[in-house]
Amino acid sequence: MDSADVDSAGLEVLSRQDCLGLLASVAIGRLVFTDRALPAVQPVAYVLHDEGVVVRLAEGSPALAAGDAIVAFEIDNIAHDLREGWTVTVVGHAHEVRDARWLRRLADLRLPSRGEGTTDRYLVITIEMVTGTRIPMPRLG
Repeated sequence: MDSADVDSAGLEVLSRQDCLGLLASVAIGRLVFTDRALPAVQPVAYVLHDEGVVVRLAEGSPALAAGDAIVAFEIDNIAHDLREGWTVTVVGHAHEVRDARWLRRLADLRLPSRGEGTTDRYLVITIEMVTGTRIPMPRLG
């Protein structure tokens, strides 16, 4: 690994493809949005679909404030001893899906629901920027 592959903290910088692969491998992430002019973070179930992050939300969820806004979305898997792990962050425009045909397609993704099901709503985050890092394996010797 050369210096171009490592950030200033010594973490391995992941490629876009590596980041998308990790996004496809996890089911829970953190949606970061603004709610009443304050930063908010909500864990959500999601799926990567057509290079967008699809989130299913119950009616009344505070995360619905993220609709039609720029948001961040983060996933990670970091060992408690900090010796290994990775993190991926997406930044993009979130929009609520209202088109009936698209809603039927998203319902087929079978995202889990925390609400009654009939009033769930879907947000799609267009992936405009994706970054990721991995804690490198310790050097031996």
